[in-house]
Amino acid sequence: ILSYVATAVISAKFAVTYLHTLVPSLEIISVTVGVLALFAVLNIIGIGESAIVALIIFLFHILTLTTLCLFGIGQLLGGVEILRANWAQVPTDWNQLLIALFLGFSAALLGISGFESSANFVEEQKPGVFRKTLRNMWIAVFIFNPLISFLSLNLIPIDEISKNKEYLLAHMGKILAGDPLQFLIVLDAFLVLSGAVLTSYVGITGLIRRMTQDQCLPQFLLKRNKIRGTYHRIIVGFFLLCTSILLLT
Repeated sequence: ILSYVATAVISAKFAVTYLHTLVPSLEIISVTVGVLALFAVLNIIGIGESAIVALIIFLFHILTLTTLCLFGIGQLLGGVEILRANWAQVPTDWNQLLIALFLGFSAALLGISGFESSANFVEEQKPGVFRKTLRNMWIAVFIFNPLISFLSLNLIPIDEISKNKEYLLAHMGKILAGDPLQFLIVLDAFLVLSGAVLTSYVGITGLIRRMTQDQCLPQFLLKRNKIRGTYHRIIVGFFLLCTSILLLT
């Protein structure tokens, strides 16, 4: 439950944060609540996940990241002055260096999301497919995450990275290729993060329904919508929980 709440809240907030780079007048918290409410309504009326839509978003995401990396590599070939300046800030003391590496590695792992929700689909997959799912996700993470981090260090000073950390990829895109690439990255981020919000609603509904059927939770949660047949009490409850955590934190 904690994983689904964190995924929904963080994904919705960062989706709006990326949009904020294009529309500065957006009020991030209130619009984030609106995004959470929108997907709650979509789930109540019966819109779930689509394999075809997920595949299209995935291909668009890979294309966007590849485009960003190609521009970044082109910039890398043009000079490494910023990279040298950033590298000069690496601690020379071994103890400080080890601590920095440990904290950096730990923080980086927090950005690797999606693995926990893939377990939802084990029962719907053929034998052996789940292993391939995990393998393919790790391959993508292994290629893109370190590469984009390295390219950002060659493009942006450390202080500027800290100031733009919540929408760093969009900032990189604007520096590398101007508004068109920035818009592409913002659109991609919004689609991918919105998909994560939808996944959270679908996943939590299945989880709570199963726990309720196993007598772990009150049975009134199994009440279904007469028109759509969806579990509206679970969905509304999850929306309220996510909204309260967003406002509190």
